[in-house]
Amino acid sequence: MLTRIDLRSSAGAPRRSAAELRGVLPRAALDVDAALAQVRPVVEAVHSEGLPAVLAATARFDGVESTGVRVPVEAIAAAEAGLDPNVRAALAEAIRRARLVHDDQRRVDVTTRVVPGGTVTERFVPVGRVGLYVPGGLAVYPSSVVMNVVPAQAAGVPSLAVASPPQKEFGGLPHPTILAACALLGVDEVYAVGGAQAVAVFAYGLADAGDGAGPVEPVDLVTGPGNIFVTAAKRLLRGVIGIDSEAGTTEIAVLADDTADPVHVAADLISQAEHDPAAASVLVTASTALAGAVEAEVVRQVALTKHVERVQTALSGPQSGIVLVDDLDAGLRVVDAYAAEHLEIQTAGAREVAARVRNAGAIFVGAWSPVSLGDYCAGSNHVLPTGGCARHSSGLSVQTFLKGVHVIEYTEDALRDVASFVTTLADAEDLPAHGAAVKARFR
Repeated sequence: MLTRIDLRSSAGAPRRSAAELRGVLPRAALDVDAALAQVRPVVEAVHSEGLPAVLAATARFDGVESTGVRVPVEAIAAAEAGLDPNVRAALAEAIRRARLVHDDQRRVDVTTRVVPGGTVTERFVPVGRVGLYVPGGLAVYPSSVVMNVVPAQAAGVPSLAVASPPQKEFGGLPHPTILAACALLGVDEVYAVGGAQAVAVFAYGLADAGDGAGPVEPVDLVTGPGNIFVTAAKRLLRGVIGIDSEAGTTEIAVLADDTADPVHVAADLISQAEHDPAAASVLVTASTALAGAVEAEVVRQVALTKHVERVQTALSGPQSGIVLVDDLDAGLRVVDAYAAEHLEIQTAGAREVAARVRNAGAIFVGAWSPVSLGDYCAGSNHVLPTGGCARHSSGLSVQTFLKGVHVIEYTEDALRDVASFVTTLADAEDLPAHGAAVKARFR
């Protein structure tokens, strides 16, 4: 089921550079440019026509006929009241742990005394309004409500709204568990809109949300995972709004040696394959014995899982596989080149090995830290960079919702002391008016 890629020198493979490794490692295809052509008319229609275009897109893509998009606060309260007690307890614990971690991420203002009478302060200001997208589709993601809302609240964002696709079986509202999660977090501005049209609503706002709900104010930043059409809309509208990332399908890489339990490794690969037929599951190991044992375990466990067809498609696709390497050092080079969204380290001395990793959205250390823990209740965030973007980008955090603003304050004497340097550099750049602006103060 899992394809093998043999990068061992004994197999005649020369040591490859990071760029060469990125070319041979399994990776899900994500053609955002192709999706742009499909989402552009939807986004432009929402911009020019407003609510009628949103309702038309909702009927076309979600099969839901409606007259408005704002979820009534009564429906949110009813969803919370009807929430299964066990799910309520689990969500409450997930929220508690996420708040512990994200509250500690809040940055403090820093003032640097550059010279006597001259200071620069970096002040951290929360974004004014954010739109948080929570996907629907193949699964229900109340956990994504938690992962989006908690860091925004910890950052002090004064205004936030959630959008999630309407569900025909729930009367055209988002899934009730998503609404209940919003209620538990104190969020009452929720919209039953999905896909590219949701991102467009966040970007441009609506003069009328329908059913007497009033307008939808545009946001400054949109965060949250979604399908390729959500990703394409975020790319198209970047600049009108800020975005967190262009999220692709989920991926897991496991760096393991012969101390790893193949039952655990197989279960973890399957857990992420369950998300989507395009999900990526990759094992990197120098142990052929472990590779064989994991392959056997995958076959056994897949037959027992609920979403057999989805998992089989993901694990047998070109985005998944087993990568054989010479040793642990070679394995580390591979996982750094791959830059997985989720990286598990199941080796001897896992903590020390994890400390050597440079590129990963999140690193799960040892046998008792599976990705599933991070998806729900570790306290970490599960909105993470995919498609190799962990080489340069971070997961969602409080910092996503903060802007650093430099505040410069110099006295007359401090400016006089540096004036000649300013005018010299202005002249060197052939921008004499810059220097003149300083000289004018001392005539």
